[in-house]
Amino acid sequence: MKTLIIVDTQYDFMPGGALAVKEGDAIVPVINRIMHNFDLVVATQDWHPANHKSFASNHEGKETFDKIDLHGTEQVLWPDHCVQESQGAELHRDLNDEAITAIFRKGMNPEIDSYSAFYDNSKQSPTGLAGYLREKGAGDLYFCGLAADICVYFTLTDALKEGFKVTLIDDATRPLDKDEYEKQKKKLTGEGVRVIKSKDLNS
Repeated sequence: MKTLIIVDTQYDFMPGGALAVKEGDAIVPVINRIMHNFDLVVATQDWHPANHKSFASNHEGKETFDKIDLHGTEQVLWPDHCVQESQGAELHRDLNDEAITAIFRKGMNPEIDSYSAFYDNSKQSPTGLAGYLREKGAGDLYFCGLAADICVYFTLTDALKEGFKVTLIDDATRPLDKDEYEKQKKKLTGEGVRVIKSKDLNS
């Protein structure tokens, strides 16, 4: 089953948001345009409690983008973002949510971050996404969303480890760090990920 996974298209990752991705809002019409190509559409949401340990504001004397050891895992300290029930945590209002079958929330445990839509960063707690996709018979996964070099990237790598067929829709995502994203794409293609443009879906 051909499945689209839309990663974290939330206001805090859009221009003007707390952790803004340049041109992040430009992907929304692209995603809306391609949805009809898929048998199943799933979305994810960063959904942090206000006391989340990935927020610099919860560490006295630390600055945004500092790195710390958080229970044995390296953690970048982010600005407060996608706090549960906040406007910044909402999916972009222009995203066509009528086609979305399920939304998986991540990053809810205040003690560990969760970039991937499949697992937290310590790989201790699955979100249930892999099991859901298998139960639906979804083996052919296409990814889009924000940010390309963080949550999209780590979701892709976990999808590969879970044995799914993985495709990245390059013009339906945007990175925080463009240079890092280019390196990641080379690595991913070497591991068997297809990188395509939305027009390649024959929409």
